[in-house]
Amino acid sequence: MTPKRVCPVCGSTEFIYDPKRGEIVCAKCGYVIEDNIVDEGPEWRAFEPGQREKRARTGAPMTLMIHDKGLSTDIDWRDKDIHGNQITGMYRTKLRRLRMWQRRMRINDAAERNLAFALSELDRMAAQMRLPRRVKEVAASLYRKAVMKKLIRGRSIEGMVSAALYAACRMEGIPRTLDEIAAVSKVTKKEIGRSYRFMARGLNLNLRPTSPIEYVDRFGDALRLSSRTKKRAKEILNEAIKKGITSGKGPTGLAAAALYIAALLEGEKRTQREVAEVAHVTEVTVRNRYKELVDRLKINVPM
Repeated sequence: MTPKRVCPVCGSTEFIYDPKRGEIVCAKCGYVIEDNIVDEGPEWRAFEPGQREKRARTGAPMTLMIHDKGLSTDIDWRDKDIHGNQITGMYRTKLRRLRMWQRRMRINDAAERNLAFALSELDRMAAQMRLPRRVKEVAASLYRKAVMKKLIRGRSIEGMVSAALYAACRMEGIPRTLDEIAAVSKVTKKEIGRSYRFMARGLNLNLRPTSPIEYVDRFGDALRLSSRTKKRAKEILNEAIKKGITSGKGPTGLAAAALYIAALLEGEKRTQREVAEVAHVTEVTVRNRYKELVDRLKINVPM
């Protein structure tokens, strides 16, 4: 923890940073707290986005989503010169040939080819599932570790990519079911589960079991339930967790049943079929979990 800065003259904690002079000044008495501060920004100014792009001398930040981490150069796909003029004729053909060779040179060996294909597949799946960038980065990191430990050998790339994405979702607190991963993957649910268990053993991933509470908001939004109903469902699940009712039960089924009960209690009735379709479980599962929660927690549900 950094100590809180205080003005030695008046005791104020409000300060003004002056980038032109490189000073931090007290807002009340004007005492200079610190001077000669180095400006780590660029030495130029830009007044519009186009001007900023033109003057910048650095590329995009490093990312794990590209097989070479985005550190290599790339020839632009637009056939234009540095002044923005269109390139035509013989030079255009030459530029396309250079672009083709540059693309080939970026991938040197089988490991890089594997990564290039796997990461493009990962990006496609994550885009279809509308997952945030941080999940994609974590999944890419897991897949890279699996390649370094030679866990990929003898297994399908699609299966291991799906397993990495499934693990990343759980690690980042945005859980997705195996059915949802399989819906956008080119392999079966069984293959994803097998690959995930193999990857978890190989990389020593000690992930805690998914809590049913983590599914409530997403399922509730899909059912168009109010925040009050979702809060009630979370309270039901918290009580069930304290009493050990959730042990050994599927989190999606429990979340679906809790939402079904909360919707009945809050007057936003939904059918068991609607809830089951959103949670990707059967109506029988919703009915069984519903009976267990109602009986064990002694909830009086209006019919």
